[in-house]
Amino acid sequence: MYDELFEFWRKERGNAGLQSLPKDFYARLADYVRRIREERRMMDEESVRGKLLRIEEENVRRMIHDLIRVRHEKILRLVISGDIVPLTALTEEEEGLYSSLSMYAEAYRSLLEDVVQGRRPRKISREGAKGFLVVRIVREIPQIVGVDMKIYGPFKPEDIATLPEENARALIKQGAAVEVSVQ
Repeated sequence: MYDELFEFWRKERGNAGLQSLPKDFYARLADYVRRIREERRMMDEESVRGKLLRIEEENVRRMIHDLIRVRHEKILRLVISGDIVPLTALTEEEEGLYSSLSMYAEAYRSLLEDVVQGRRPRKISREGAKGFLVVRIVREIPQIVGVDMKIYGPFKPEDIATLPEENARALIKQGAAVEVSVQ
């Protein structure tokens, strides 16, 4: 697992774009860290093996912190710029975080658009952008005009989008999208 972590960390640091991670990567990484800790507990800290395990754990912790920080920054940049992140690049945990970030970014874009157009901004509750749904696109969709008169898309399969609820429900009914639950 150490070599796999190192390789993903190296690729993420060395490329400007978001790199793909296996869906279960963080779960397997947590198991790996737990195994190192358990083995260290049973070792004499002054033995060669004990010292090597301590160094391994420190290196793993540093790489994990850096990998997650770098990925978080990249995902935030994409969300803020309005770009879409393919689900295939994200882990299971990151998919939910991305959906939430997308919803809030869309609420801020709506606020900006309302003010710039001279409309009174709509109040957004703490639960998120009411009237919007987060969906996963399952087939290619050209640009659409939302019920809020904003342009959305175009979309490719596996894209995640926050759309006005009425538009999202229509796409779901047509089998072009699937609702994503945001927790």
